[in-house]
Parts: sequence; C-alpha cells; structure tokens
Amino acid sequence: MDLVQLFAALADRTRLRLLNMMDGREVCVCYFVEILEQSQPKISRHLAYLRRAGVVSARREGKWMHYRIERPEDAKAGAILNAALKSLKDDREMQADLARLSKACCEPERFVALQGAPAPAHAS
Repeated sequence: MDLVQLFAALADRTRLRLLNMMDGREVCVCYFVEILEQSQPKISRHLAYLRRAGVVSARREGKWMHYRIERPEDAKAGAILNAALKSLKDDREMQADLARLSKACCEPERFVALQGAPAPAHAS
C-alpha cells in the first residue's frame, strides 16, 4: 500500500463524500451522481482515483456499476482509512449526504435518474 497515494485520495472533499456514502454499503454510481449533483464522468474519475489507491472496488451488474470500500490489508493504511471515515461522522455535509441517500433509497421515484436503479445494499 502506497501511503502517499492513500493520503492523496483522502485529500479531496468529493472523494471523502463518496467514501462516506459507501461506508458499510455498496452503492450504484447513479446515486452518487444524484446526491452529489455532479456529472457522471466527474464522479467516475473520483471513483477511479479511489480504486487506484486501493480503497474502493467495483462490480458490474447489467448496466449498473456498484462501488464499495475495500479495507486495505496493510494495517497502517487500514487505520488511516478507518480514522478518516470515523472523522466524517460529525460533519454536517456528510450527514446530509447520508440523509439524501436514505431518502433516495426509500423514494427513488422522486429522482428521475434513479428510475430502475438497484438500491444500495450492505457490503459483505
């Protein structure tokens, strides 16, 4: 694990918001686009950055791409990621993102971009 690459991945607010929404669950990219109100290519670039850093993995299901956090095997990297995720819990923007994610999961018909999208599931 390259700690410099990990710190660089954690040094962006959008990537932290993505990680916060993935903490404990697998999320379809369409939810990120809707909740963060950013373009799909921009979200995909951030997700690719997190994948290169080794903290996110992806899974395709039909036309849908699902993302989840991958805990690093390196103990130092894992501790850094866990500390970062824990520190996000009290941030109001992060809490608002989770509230929007919860609302989107319960009422996807209110979000045009989420029509037919699979709901986020707890990561295994």
